[in-house]
Amino acid sequence: MGKRDERGPCAREMRSYATAFVARVTARNRLPLDYSVTSLRVVDFLIDGLRKGGADRERAGETLLGLGAYVGEVLVRRAGAVWVDLDVHQRAYFAQPVGVRMPDGRVWNPLGKVHNRFDTGGPEESLRTFYLTLHGRARRVVA
Repeated sequence: MGKRDERGPCAREMRSYATAFVARVTARNRLPLDYSVTSLRVVDFLIDGLRKGGADRERAGETLLGLGAYVGEVLVRRAGAVWVDLDVHQRAYFAQPVGVRMPDGRVWNPLGKVHNRFDTGGPEESLRTFYLTLHGRARRVVA
């Protein structure tokens, strides 16, 4: 656990990876990436822009990893998830080295969800909808 994977950062590095990604993309653009659930609409928009711009998965790889880290970090900050290094079976299933574990113990794959949105572009792959329909998230009452 904690071992860096050739495909990206390990679980303990994901928060800083997401933070650095947000700093990098918001320095050039005024994007509202504030780790809110609403900001996941911006992620959908950015992924759709990559697709429409003709980027292939290889060219868009670093950006997709950054967006996946961001989505995972929204789950950590808003839904009570924690980053986890996936075991060998989970890696085979999700095709990713890291994921998030929800408070109820379920493991989800935000990096893969970002890739699915990029590959299909369909509204059924919306990252905002993913969050809103996600099982196992902590229910927080906002006063």
